[in-house]
Amino acid sequence: MSLSYLTALSDIAATDWDALLPDDNPFLRHAFLDTLEASGCIRAENGWQPEHLIWRAQGRLLAAIPGYRKRHSMGEYVFDHGWAEACYRAGIAYYPKWLGAIPFSPVTGPRLLGSRPAASQLLAALPDYLHHQQLSGAHINFTAGPDNALLADQPNWLARPGCQYHWHNYGYRDFSDYLDTLMSRKRKQLRKEREQVAASGIEFNGFTGATMNEPLWDFVYACYANTYQVRGQQPYLTRDFFSLLAARMPTAIRVVVASKQRQNVAMAFSLVGNNTLYGRYWGCLAEFNRLHFETCFYQGIDYAIAHGLQHFDAGAQGEHKLMRGFEPVITHSWHYLCHPGLRAAVADVLSQEWADTHAWIKDARAALPYRKDTQPAPTKPPV
Repeated sequence: MSLSYLTALSDIAATDWDALLPDDNPFLRHAFLDTLEASGCIRAENGWQPEHLIWRAQGRLLAAIPGYRKRHSMGEYVFDHGWAEACYRAGIAYYPKWLGAIPFSPVTGPRLLGSRPAASQLLAALPDYLHHQQLSGAHINFTAGPDNALLADQPNWLARPGCQYHWHNYGYRDFSDYLDTLMSRKRKQLRKEREQVAASGIEFNGFTGATMNEPLWDFVYACYANTYQVRGQQPYLTRDFFSLLAARMPTAIRVVVASKQRQNVAMAFSLVGNNTLYGRYWGCLAEFNRLHFETCFYQGIDYAIAHGLQHFDAGAQGEHKLMRGFEPVITHSWHYLCHPGLRAAVADVLSQEWADTHAWIKDARAALPYRKDTQPAPTKPPV
């Protein structure tokens, strides 16, 4: 039995990798992760060096974690810049570090792939691997329930909470049925927002990867890149990523395009799993009142209801999602820090973060727009 790593996912057969997946989470598929590398989004030059950990026994692949050697903390959505700054002041090297995650995608799901015993053995071997590779630590982000149990059994791993807002489908027949569960004032507000967009003459069309064409992908990328450029940032994804992913995973892609007078003005890009819609990217080339809410949220809710999906994960952050019925959920990340002093200091910080997160979740649930008789029970993020 041995722990080793891949510097390119193409070095392993897609069938071997996908055989480890516990479900049809689109972000874990060989096609998605390899597309990030093949399209130039992931490369050592931009601080994302592929380093996928694999566990073999007698030549058989039994477990794996998609991973990357990082020289910065951008694109992770679990913010440890303060830890890195503290290390810099103390003369402790924080980079390079190893990250187990889906790049640029703060979506909860499996990270420890394969059989549970083999994944546990991989984790047990990881500290020695970090030492030999001169890495400051390991970080595994947005883990699902079964992975949390395995990580909790390993010594010296620190759990860190986060908060996101997910919409859940409680068997709604249509959007009006969903609105009926909301308080009167909130119901009127959501209905008014949709009416304002409709009255402005904006129309919406939905596409799969198979029904998109290259001019439409040019428009999608222009919208996506614009959301970064207006903040003076470079986009994480390349234009080639979208076309290549459409060729490899056409049925997993959902694109909503908003247009006015046959001129495309905005888009929302999502991926679809077994029971979850994952809203990933939004962008517009013209500003319209309430267009963001309609394109990113209400069109997604409509789609989830129509296709019987149980969850809608519309992305990280965004307290404005609360009033639109997106419930707060705790997310989990795990951190193994090799320096004992750093580990102790971070453990103290995280104990307060847990208390603050639980307090915020309680307050956020009180702000949900549901009527008292339809108020949903606290939910867990989809796995």
